[in-house]
Amino acid sequence: MANHSAIQTLIELATREVDEFAKRLGIAMRAHEDNEQKLALLLQYREDYTNRCQRDLSAGLTTLGYQNFRVFLNKLDDAIDGQREIVKQSGNHVEEERKAWQHAERKRMSFDTLAQRAQQQAQQQAARREQKATDEYASRHLAGKTHHHKHSAGHE
Repeated sequence: MANHSAIQTLIELATREVDEFAKRLGIAMRAHEDNEQKLALLLQYREDYTNRCQRDLSAGLTTLGYQNFRVFLNKLDDAIDGQREIVKQSGNHVEEERKAWQHAERKRMSFDTLAQRAQQQAQQQAARREQKATDEYASRHLAGKTHHHKHSAGHE
């Protein structure tokens, strides 16, 4: 029984570990989604800004206005590149957390399997003991009847 309780303790610890890794994975996934949304907003803003500048160019944008547009667009492109790197890093972090969670889950499942095998083994041993006891009882009972029957037959 001590072995069974040790396995249960391991299962409980592994379950807590799985839960903790699941929380960490959830946090990483939300952060990654936020980073992707920020990138999408930057890309949308760049497209809107470029379209507005195209309209302004058609309407006669000054050289200074165009230079300001190019400077701002370069800064916006730098921000987009930086955000793409952040998205890449957060995506890698999600994969690391996913692998850690999967490893913890496999460990927990291994302990569950061990516990199930131990339970099955205990049930099989109990069934064998019960069968042995039943066989011994039947054997004694049959021997008693045979012995009793011999004595009864001898008295006639």
